[in-house]
Amino acid sequence: MELQERIAVPIFKGVDRDIFVQEIYPKRRPAVLRGVCLGPCLDNWTVEYLGRKGGEKEVKIHVSTVPQMDFLHKNFAYRTLPFNEFVKRASEKKHSDFFLCEDESYYLRSLGEDVRKEPADLGKQFPELAEDFHIPQFFEPDQFFSSVFRISSCGLQLWTHYDVMDNLLAQVTGRKRVVLYNPQDALHLYLSGDKSEVLDIDSPDLERFPEFVKAQRFECVLEPGDLLFIPALWFHNTVALQFGVGVNVFWRHLPAESYDKKDPYGNKDPLTATRALQTLERALHTLEELPPDYRDFYGRRMIQRIQQRTYSINLSSSTAQEDPKTTLPSSPQTKPG
Repeated sequence: MELQERIAVPIFKGVDRDIFVQEIYPKRRPAVLRGVCLGPCLDNWTVEYLGRKGGEKEVKIHVSTVPQMDFLHKNFAYRTLPFNEFVKRASEKKHSDFFLCEDESYYLRSLGEDVRKEPADLGKQFPELAEDFHIPQFFEPDQFFSSVFRISSCGLQLWTHYDVMDNLLAQVTGRKRVVLYNPQDALHLYLSGDKSEVLDIDSPDLERFPEFVKAQRFECVLEPGDLLFIPALWFHNTVALQFGVGVNVFWRHLPAESYDKKDPYGNKDPLTATRALQTLERALHTLEELPPDYRDFYGRRMIQRIQQRTYSINLSSSTAQEDPKTTLPSSPQTKPG
């Protein structure tokens, strides 16, 4: 969409732990990291190898008649398949065996053993495949939250959403387009919870979503072996340009007590933010007791106070200040490559 400003996500080469922590991480901006060692997965993870190593372990998957999956309106069905059969089908464009139609799309987002309590962990759900994947050591071990196995049919597009934890998206096989939006553009994205109501970001309905054009669009195409750093709260939307396999690694960059311990997916708002939003709802309910003109007046005053107390004038500089709980040794700088 030409009306929306597009910005290329910078690519960095030769990144190690020190460079990531010293130069890239403090900026709180998306970055493609090219050339980081991910292990033998880059060579090993063919369809045949994945099927053999993953075996007949049953996995819960998303299946849709269209490649553009919509979580808000649930235009997909949940089904269960043996992992080796799932990988075979996901790698095909036309299926001899199918649930809904012969060109249906498939998506796997791995889950913990107890989906209500345990986060996904590649090492626990797929231990043999985990041996091939080296998690980049860009954060402290005790900050690790989850490693999510993701496999997508060619053309599959996932809805725009944000996560509350920092994460690295490792694209192991296939190419993937990723579009991201700054948290400061949240008001232009028509949110419903943590997801945007704008499903088609390339040809949006501007009569329904006129403000969407005001959001800056950050974009990149991940090649096999690329890592994408996605800072917490950055909205992202992905399209698999080819059948693709990847791993998302999430870590807690805030103090552990900030997060909901009963959240195995890691996508619930921090506890303090949840309390603040609940307080706001109570305040808005109280305002409903006033006549419309008073409600309008005091609502505007509330908005002004919220802006004055919470909006950051220069977020990039304020977030660049190091958190003593996540500070790591300094390192020499590198330039985008």
